[in-house]
Amino acid sequence: MSLRFTDEEFQNAWKELDEPQLEGGWELFVETMGVKIYRLYDKETGLYEYKVYGVLTTCTPELCADVYMDLTYRKDWDGYVKELYEKDFDGQSAIYWEVKYPFPLSNRDYVYVRERKDLDMDGRKIWVILAKSSPETPCPEKSGVLRVKDYKQSVSLESDGAGGTKLFMNYFDNPGGNIPTWLVNWAAKKGVPGFLTDMQKACSNYKNYCQKK
Repeated sequence: MSLRFTDEEFQNAWKELDEPQLEGGWELFVETMGVKIYRLYDKETGLYEYKVYGVLTTCTPELCADVYMDLTYRKDWDGYVKELYEKDFDGQSAIYWEVKYPFPLSNRDYVYVRERKDLDMDGRKIWVILAKSSPETPCPEKSGVLRVKDYKQSVSLESDGAGGTKLFMNYFDNPGGNIPTWLVNWAAKKGVPGFLTDMQKACSNYKNYCQKK
């Protein structure tokens, strides 16, 4: 399944750990807890693409990557998950993810593919995870749930040299439906720092979780 993402896409993802690429309209959106979030306006949708740079001080990059990839564990620590699993759809492996939205909004679901590579770049160990929506996957839509057809995310992780993780994340997500764009953008402002805080907690609890399984 490695043909889903090119080597170039993996290279481009981790290079921003060294040199943030912020030309062409990127603006600083929020800075909190050692994390900077930039955004780029998308004229077509009225939404923003985001780039996140920061350090997670309490967990190693390998642990972060393992936690990020563990879908079963994600259901344990992410309260927004309603359903999340990897499945074979007519010979094609993909991930199904339903996200809880607050009333009166409809839940959203995603069908996407992802791939992780643990890279050794001249002695530097870098973990890269790429994900994107997979509209060609034959997974029927559910009544009352809106399918997100335009989603992409990359995550790059490297040691910060002090027992923590240097992180770069790039993502775009168009939830569709009649959600006001201001609400989507507000959710991004609150959601990303909240997700990273929850992720650090999840990393610290992962060993106990694995022992209980």
